[in-house]
Amino acid sequence: MKKVYLFLFITILSCSLQAQSLLRGKVTDASNSPLVGANIQVTGKGGTITDKDGEFSLECSGAMEIIISYVGYQTVTRSITDCSSAVSVSLVATNQTLGEVEITATATSAIDHSMLSQPVSISKLGQVEIKRGTGLFLDDAINANIPGVFMQRRTVSAGQQFNIRGYGGGGPGNRGVNNNFDQLGIKAYLNGIPITDAEGITLMDDIDFGSIGNVEVVKGPSGTLYGLAIAGVVNLQTMKPQKGKTSVGQDVMFGSYGLNRFTTHVQVSTERSSILINYGKQNFDGFMPHTKSRKDFVNVMGEFQLNDKQSLTTYLGYSDSYDERNGELTADQYSTFDYSGNPAYIKNNAHTNVISMRAGISHNYQFSKNFSNTTSVFGTGLNSNVSSAGGWTDKAPFNAGFRSVFDTRFDLGSSVKLSGITGIEAQRQYAQVIGYPMVVNNADPNGDNIIGAIRSNQSTVAGTYLLFTQWTLSLPNDLSFTAGLGSSSMNIVLIDKLYVPANNTPTNTVPTRYATDYNNLVSPNLAINKIFSRQVSAHVSFSQGYRAPVASNIYVPLGGFVNTNLVPEMGQQFEIGSKGTLLNDKLYYEAAYFRTTYSNKMTLLGVPNAAGTATLYSYVVNAGGQNNNGFELLLKYTAIQSETGFIKMVRPFANMTYSDFRYDGLTFNNNATVPVSDFSGNAVAGVPKYVVNVGSDFVSSSGLYANAMYMFRDVMPFTPDGLNVATSTNLLNAKIGFRKTFG
Repeated sequence: MKKVYLFLFITILSCSLQAQSLLRGKVTDASNSPLVGANIQVTGKGGTITDKDGEFSLECSGAMEIIISYVGYQTVTRSITDCSSAVSVSLVATNQTLGEVEITATATSAIDHSMLSQPVSISKLGQVEIKRGTGLFLDDAINANIPGVFMQRRTVSAGQQFNIRGYGGGGPGNRGVNNNFDQLGIKAYLNGIPITDAEGITLMDDIDFGSIGNVEVVKGPSGTLYGLAIAGVVNLQTMKPQKGKTSVGQDVMFGSYGLNRFTTHVQVSTERSSILINYGKQNFDGFMPHTKSRKDFVNVMGEFQLNDKQSLTTYLGYSDSYDERNGELTADQYSTFDYSGNPAYIKNNAHTNVISMRAGISHNYQFSKNFSNTTSVFGTGLNSNVSSAGGWTDKAPFNAGFRSVFDTRFDLGSSVKLSGITGIEAQRQYAQVIGYPMVVNNADPNGDNIIGAIRSNQSTVAGTYLLFTQWTLSLPNDLSFTAGLGSSSMNIVLIDKLYVPANNTPTNTVPTRYATDYNNLVSPNLAINKIFSRQVSAHVSFSQGYRAPVASNIYVPLGGFVNTNLVPEMGQQFEIGSKGTLLNDKLYYEAAYFRTTYSNKMTLLGVPNAAGTATLYSYVVNAGGQNNNGFELLLKYTAIQSETGFIKMVRPFANMTYSDFRYDGLTFNNNATVPVSDFSGNAVAGVPKYVVNVGSDFVSSSGLYANAMYMFRDVMPFTPDGLNVATSTNLLNAKIGFRKTFG
């Protein structure tokens, strides 16, 4: 740590010693990604363009005015009074205010040159991809546009889960080691606020995906910068306010099966501040019995430029969502189109009800042109009640934390730069979880079951902590080396508050309180990136990450012991990839081969009763791993683009994924009356070998727009023994509409 402090001190000192005759700055988009080739013009003089990092420098002799422009973005004029203060400009896409617009003629660039300098597989979605479908359910956009990632949901708009490169939720078996579609193994953020709680569980039921404007998915172990993220990271950004615009808007949507959505937008903006308020209601009857969905939400986003060195962003979100469940269908029900569901679920009025409040504030301070800090403080309060065939659960967690990142940069010579980020993230959770069985309502035996006597009452206190640093050395000829190191830890304290008279004895061995720590989970990251002719890049990278056990994994009250032998799962990924633009920048491609290995996978082990005739209880153990080998390809092609013709834009796109994922020494046995199952060599359940998506977007000058998309998913096993296989699927989606702006 002393070395880090010394390094930062030298950075600050070097900044103060540099000549003040150059004005330096950086140009980014709304998601803070650098814009390569942005034009910087000095009024009455010459100008320059931004480099691959979105940065520029100009001769500066005093007060002057610069104009920043980029195709597809609104032009910004900035007055300069101090040449020594670095300029940070975030450009707004010209179509950003049209939140419901799928494609506009000004959103012309399918090319993101900033991606060429990223030595890792990162997929980004904007409004174009998100709004190709209804724009209300994120899995539509994820599954069609991001190779290697599959998103699903348990109900109409709840129980979301990501499968990133074969790492899904839980191990083999009917339930594995997952908790009713609560996501494990990824980190998710909304406007910089962790959706993933301090225990490592990601619950996304309360997120209004219709308000999302940008999505970024990092594929593979990401422990260096994000801590306990063995599978990857999902960053979500809500639609942001546009500076310089004040407006009031109303969106109305109707669809089949009782779908309706009403969203009111209020935006108030000045030159240095902007606030966007979204208030909405969404309802859907579902296409199966007992699958209704309701969501009420309010989102408030604010951006404030305090002065030339400081900026502030804020987010406040409230959501009340309710989704009914009708349970899993049997194979016979599915094959005969019987969608009546599971009677046990419907009898228990199975549902998910989540009421949440998320808030965060982020402060950026540009100390100098080479040194800045961004610190975010956040908090999430949540109250949920969930019922299923197994009973009823109330949960009330509260999470709070912060993330602080120092951004440092050195100019070491001609075309040689050293840049790095160093920071800390910490989060703490306090949660109360109470479980009940469901019993027959004797006053109305034919009606829904009611809550019975309490059967579990647990409190948990969990904390996660991450220290990280990552540095990139940029050399001449667009060659760069990246190295990083992150150190994560988690601690959990669990208290069982359920009083059991039989255990209140002098010889009691059943613990009521347990604490454990998982420390020094070190995650290195190494990468080499080379850009050829500023059009094509290639990279080689290695990354590592972990997933620690959750409270329900370590506490076994039925067995009268705590699970002290569990260790965190570990994932390691080796990747070779390339990104680039071909055919005069009309074709953009991304290609990657990866090999990811997971060890110490958690599965279940059943314990028999004394007679050996039944399973007394099951608990979690580490047993085996996975070897995932795959290839991903993404293509975007601008076939036609015109500002004057009837056809303004035609842009076809395609992506494909090849997955050869196998279990390695993985055993499972939740039924103690049968031998332990060894799935070594079997294909990982829930992952098809081939996935292909092909489509095209179309926009005309008259206002007519359309898109079409074909999706193919290969056959896949849905149980780890390989005996149950889902057939291949083919899906064709198409959308056509007309849009006209008046005044």
